[in-house]
Order: sequence, then structure tokens, then C-alpha cells
Amino acid sequence: MTRTATIPADSLIAAHAAQASFRHCRAIVLADEQQPAMALFLRLMADMPGWIDQLMAVRNRLVAPLGLKDLGRLTAIDPVRDADSYQPGERVGIFTLLANQAHEVLLADCDRHLDVHIALLRRPLAAGQCEVRVSTVVRTHNWLGRLYMLPVAPFHRLIAPIALRRLRV
Repeated sequence: MTRTATIPADSLIAAHAAQASFRHCRAIVLADEQQPAMALFLRLMADMPGWIDQLMAVRNRLVAPLGLKDLGRLTAIDPVRDADSYQPGERVGIFTLLANQAHEVLLADCDRHLDVHIALLRRPLAAGQCEVRVSTVVRTHNWLGRLYMLPVAPFHRLIAPIALRRLRV
């Protein structure tokens, strides 16, 4: 079961959250398989339900006339690449990697309309479990960014818990 959570003050995304117009954080407790945060993020993206990728395709077609970029598919992840090989500045699916630490990854997609940051934070718990928190923050820059977020925010709140639940093995 996922739950609504707060963005941790010590998370890499916390500084971006302070300036954001949209903030969302979900958490889940999983069996601790000692996987680094990037491995969990890659699983999260690669195992996204097909209907979400279809929504991304619709999004890409709808926003093209407005001058927004085609983001591609969330599941466009290299399934054989080692999680530790990703370096800051590289693309990971639709995002650019900003930090790849064992316990947390921070990624972003920024343009002239809005900045989207996403972090996956993995914290060990007692009894062979870990908590995984996925935080997303968006800072809009203009009216088009704000208009874009009107339909996107509710979809994000729907998709985040679905994606996190799929991390259960």
C-alpha cells in the first residue's frame, strides 16, 4: 500500500520544492533487496503500465502545436544497462539525471515553460524492509506552464501510487 508522504528535508529535491507550484510525494514500504535508488527508479519507469505510455503519446501530440517538446515514452529505459553506470547529465528515459547516489536519485526535465524534478529516495527500515519515496515538484514559469499543469497534476496523483505499487516483487 502506498501512502501520501512529505518531501524529506534532507532530500536532494527539497531545495526545488521550496519554489514549486506543484509538490507531490508518495511512499511505499518494500522488502529491502539492497538495490540502489537508480535500480529502483529504472524498474519504476520500465514497468509503467502501457496505458500510461499511451497517455504520454497523446500528450506529445496535443502539446506539439503549442511548441512543447515531445518527451517520448516513460518506459524508454535501457533494460540491460547497469544502474551504477548512469552519470549526471545523461538522459534516463524522458529525464536528465542530476544526481545518482546509492540512496537517492534526482532527475529533471526543464524548459522555458516549467521545470519538473523527480527524486526517488530509498531508506532502510528495520526487519529487512526499506521505504521508497518518490517526490515530484514542478515550477511553472509562465501561463503555458500553468495551463499545462491543470490536467497533468491530477493524472500525476493517479499514476504515482500505481507505479510505486508495481515495485513490489
